[in-house]
Amino acid sequence: MRTNELLSLLECVGPLSLSSEFQKTCNCYDNSGIIIDCGEEIKGVLFSLDLSLKAVEEAKKFSFNAIVTHHPAIFGGINSVSVGDPKTSPIAECVRWGISVISMHLNFDAAPEGIDYFLMRGLGGEAADTHIKFCGGAYGRAYDIYPKTFGDYARFVGENFSTKRLICYGNENDKVSRVVSFCGAGCDDEAIAFAAEKEADVFVSSDMKHHQITALLARGIKVIELTHYASENYGFNRIYNKIIEGLNVPAAYYCDENLL
Repeated sequence: MRTNELLSLLECVGPLSLSSEFQKTCNCYDNSGIIIDCGEEIKGVLFSLDLSLKAVEEAKKFSFNAIVTHHPAIFGGINSVSVGDPKTSPIAECVRWGISVISMHLNFDAAPEGIDYFLMRGLGGEAADTHIKFCGGAYGRAYDIYPKTFGDYARFVGENFSTKRLICYGNENDKVSRVVSFCGAGCDDEAIAFAAEKEADVFVSSDMKHHQITALLARGIKVIELTHYASENYGFNRIYNKIIEGLNVPAAYYCDENLL
């Protein structure tokens, strides 16, 4: 298996065309696809949400020469690559050790069974109204959950996403039964309007700004803020478990517990 063949397998989950459509629809930027191609036959693949030095060391430990990330290994603004620069040292190490890198970002976010979809499933939802629709994909979801108190729901979320780093805003004794969620940093004015329109009791996302939280609370919508890592690692891990069924080389998953 070569790097382009691995990319084709990954695109069975989320084609790169979804990233292009996401960028066009939302006027945003992405850099998904093959980031580093060392040209060698792939001996093993490590999946990691980020390209970090820890992830590179994990790949080296297994003698793997390919890494698949969610967040783009190169996103922009890099003029040079050096082992002495914390921003670029993982890239330099990959080139040095012959490790190819593929990043699947917005296309994996919006895939039919992608990271945003699995965020919903992890939060207790099954079927949803979607905020932004793409050809076969979506981003941002509104759905019903089994009714419970907000305090019980927050505990459920923490346990299901294996994290204690969540911030909750709202009366823990209030009943909740409808959720709106966006993976990653998905909260903006349009997302808040979507949550109000869908009569959400709870809004779940990450990297939220103070004025966004107060805007949601003013509308009577409670807030659960996950770490960015926790909101996306959950779904990326499930994509990994699906992808490895079709891989003909060894694979492993790296999770940075410090970021959950």
